[in-house]
Amino acid sequence: MKFAPLSVPWERRLQTFAVLHWVFNFLVVAQICVVIFIVLLFSRFWFISFLYGIWLYLDWDKPRQGGRRFNSVRNWRIWNHMKNYFPALLVKTADLDPSRNYVAAFHPHGVLAAGAFLSLATESTGFSSIFPGICPFLMVLNFWFHTPFFRDYIMSAGLVSSDKSSGAYILKKKGVGNLLAIIIGGAQEALDARPGAFRLLLKNRKGFIRLALENGAALVPIFSFGENDLYKQVSNPPGSWLRSVQNKLQKIMGFSLPLFHGRGVFQYSLGLMPFRQPITTIVGKPIEVQQIMNPSEEEVSQLHQKYIKELCNLFEAHKLKFNIPADQHLEII
Repeated sequence: MKFAPLSVPWERRLQTFAVLHWVFNFLVVAQICVVIFIVLLFSRFWFISFLYGIWLYLDWDKPRQGGRRFNSVRNWRIWNHMKNYFPALLVKTADLDPSRNYVAAFHPHGVLAAGAFLSLATESTGFSSIFPGICPFLMVLNFWFHTPFFRDYIMSAGLVSSDKSSGAYILKKKGVGNLLAIIIGGAQEALDARPGAFRLLLKNRKGFIRLALENGAALVPIFSFGENDLYKQVSNPPGSWLRSVQNKLQKIMGFSLPLFHGRGVFQYSLGLMPFRQPITTIVGKPIEVQQIMNPSEEEVSQLHQKYIKELCNLFEAHKLKFNIPADQHLEII
C-alpha cells in the first residue's frame, strides 16, 4: 500500500479535503440529517424538528419549481479546491443564446458525476463567465429532496428534482436563458462506469427528447472526458449474478449500488476518494428544436437519432486529445 508523503503541499491537502467533503456529502450526510431530525424530535429540542417539519410541508414542491439557488454557495472557495484536485475543465464549442432555453444532456454518469456537479452546480469551472446569461439547473434523483436539511443545501447549488414536471416548470415558467441539465444514463449507467469504458445508456432514453420538443428548447450534448476514470469497479458484466442483484436493488431503492473504490485520504491504493484524473467537460453545439406540443413517436425518434449522431460527432472530434484510440467509439445501449 502506497502512502502519501508527509511533505505534501498545503494546496494539495486543501484539494483533498474539498473532495472528501463532497464525497462525504453524497454518501453519508443525507442519512446523518435524517438521524439528526429524528433525535431532535425526541429530545428537549423537539421544536426544531417540529418547526422544520412544518417548513418541509409548505416547501415540499420547491425542488420541482426551480429550487432555491444561492450564488454565494455556488461560488464557495472549496469548490475551486475540488476542481483543482482532478483538475476539472469546462470547454465551450459554441455560444448559447441567452434568449433561448436549453435541454442539456450530460454523458457519462460516472460513479458520482463529479464533472456534472463541478461544471453545472458550482462556478468553479467558470460556467457563468463562459456562458453569460445562462442559468444552469442540474437534475438529480428525487429521494435527495426527501431528506431534511440536506435538501435545502443541495437546492442552494441549483439542483432540482428529476420529475418531468420539474423540467417543464423551468422551461416554461422561469423565463429564458435557462439550461436544464439531465444526466441521461442515470443511476443504471453508473454500474458501467470504469476506466476505459465508453458505454452510454441512451438507446431507449427519449424522455429528454420529448421534453425538448414540447417546450421548443434546443438540445445541447455534453460529454465529460475522464469521468469514468475516477474510480475502479468490481467486474459486473450484464448477465452476471452481481449485476442481477444490483439491478434488483436499484428497482427497489431507486438508485444503484456500484461496488467501486478509488484512493484513500492518506494513501493511494484503496478508499472512497476519486483518483486524481483530469475531467474535461465539453459542451457541444446546440441542436435547434422546433416546438411540437404533442410530438408523435416518429418525431421523437427522428430527433433522438439526430441527437445521437451529434453526440458521437462531439466525441469523435475530441477523443484523440485525451489519448483515446482512433478505433474506440461510443457504445450506445
